[in-house]
Parts: sequence; C-alpha cells; structure tokens
Amino acid sequence: MNVMIDFCIVPLGVGVSVSKYVAACEKIIQSMHLSHQLHPYGTVIEGEWDDVFACVKACHQTVHDMGAPRITTTLKVGTRTDKKQSMQDKIDSVTEKLKS
Repeated sequence: MNVMIDFCIVPLGVGVSVSKYVAACEKIIQSMHLSHQLHPYGTVIEGEWDDVFACVKACHQTVHDMGAPRITTTLKVGTRTDKKQSMQDKIDSVTEKLKS
C-alpha cells in the first residue's frame, strides 16, 4: 500500500537547535530513495508503507544513537485506494484552482 506521511521528529534533552538531527534523518530518507519534501516543520515522505515506516524507525534509532535520550514524533498518515496521487499531484491540484 502506498502512503504519504508528514513526519516531524523532535529530539528532547539535546538543547535548542535540532538541525543536525533533522539533517541526519534527511540523509536516511535520501539513502532509502523515498520521494520526499523537506519543509520548515517536518518532511513529507511518500512510498510503500513498509519502506516509509522502516525509514521512520531508522530515523528514531539514529537520533537516539546521536545522544537524544528522548524523542517525540508527530505523524500525519494518508492513504488512498481510489487513485494514485503524489505530493506533486496534490500541489498541482491546488495551484490549478488558484488560477481560477
């Protein structure tokens, strides 16, 4: 099953800046060859369910390995069975509506 998630991982107990942890997760996502889009408060990732959630697990493990004693993660998860739809398809749909 194809899934699209909005993923926001926040390491706790590591200070105010978390960009090095986000960068480590971005490298994991890239290495897994998942379609994704980084945004200021998280990352949208799309792909097969098992691959996407294996990525989330790998990010958690890596952030813990980097010294974060605690992590809180927010996920929004979406699936569709009526049609195949990508991140770009969703953006294009809104962009088209804005033209009218």
